[in-house]
Amino acid sequence: MQKITVIFLSLVFLISCSAKEETEKEIIRIGFSAASETFLLERWDRDIKIFMHTARELGAEVIFAKSPGNALDQIPQIQYLLKQDIDVLVVIPQDKVLLGGVIQKTIDRGIPVLSYDRPIMDVPITGYVSFDNHEVGRMLSRALISRVPVGNYIIINGSVHDNNSFQVNSGVHDILDPFIENGDVTLIDEIWLEHWSYDEALVEIGAVLDRTEDIQAISAANDLIAQAAIRLLSERQLAGKVAVVGQDADLVACQSIVEGTQLMTVYKPIQSLAARAAQLAVSMATDQMTEPEKYIDNNSTREIPFFVETPIPVFKEDMDSTVLNDGFHSREDVYRNAIGQN
Repeated sequence: MQKITVIFLSLVFLISCSAKEETEKEIIRIGFSAASETFLLERWDRDIKIFMHTARELGAEVIFAKSPGNALDQIPQIQYLLKQDIDVLVVIPQDKVLLGGVIQKTIDRGIPVLSYDRPIMDVPITGYVSFDNHEVGRMLSRALISRVPVGNYIIINGSVHDNNSFQVNSGVHDILDPFIENGDVTLIDEIWLEHWSYDEALVEIGAVLDRTEDIQAISAANDLIAQAAIRLLSERQLAGKVAVVGQDADLVACQSIVEGTQLMTVYKPIQSLAARAAQLAVSMATDQMTEPEKYIDNNSTREIPFFVETPIPVFKEDMDSTVLNDGFHSREDVYRNAIGQN
């Protein structure tokens, strides 16, 4: 009887261990790599929190790593994640091409790679999820043309290391070029920034305004850059007189819009993007990826599935029905300085 009891207990122990191992094996481990530069922008903290919350709800574990410095520092960060027995890698790349080698090694190991918000170029990643950045650029130009159909323009583009900057720029010119060609719009200057940097934007835009203040419209690649332009315009008593647009619906930009110093921002519902990215990561890890909206060329050996979210232009009259209605910012915060308008 004692022998039978020992055998029975051994079987129970083995079954218990087997069940535990099976449970541990079923947990999807997502490695998430983000460059430190991204956290200079207001929006990214939201992205990460929503992604991690959604992933946990789907039963996945997220191992998050942020590189300490420049684009090259993201390479050892990803190498670290690969040692953590991850099932899928999600990357917000600081540089569109420098990660190619380590990403290819990831793919060669059979680990799917999802590029988040910014595409990784030159390697056949599993998928890319972002907003339609070309359309973002078109929205910026449409807004300016609606307010300033004739006048002098400045275009300030984002980081030359971010492929999204080129997509937005393409959209800006798609709408603006016919007006330039027929002489209604004069492009005074077009600036490309090395980084998504407020300080760099101050220097570059300031140099243009030192040459001439005869500017009627400024297309800024995001709200951080737009705010640099507005600061410089304020110093020259021109804020509110020059139409300025940006993207991301940063709080200070939304405040500027209701106050009248920024014309428009492009709102990108982060909730839907981050949640969808988490769902895609889980589906890639289980080889159940859904069909994308379109495919894009990233200069690799095949076309890349592109999962597209839709951006929304927000003017003063749209603020309540978009940004505030979604709870992206509170009414109290947005209208804090807009006396008599809240």
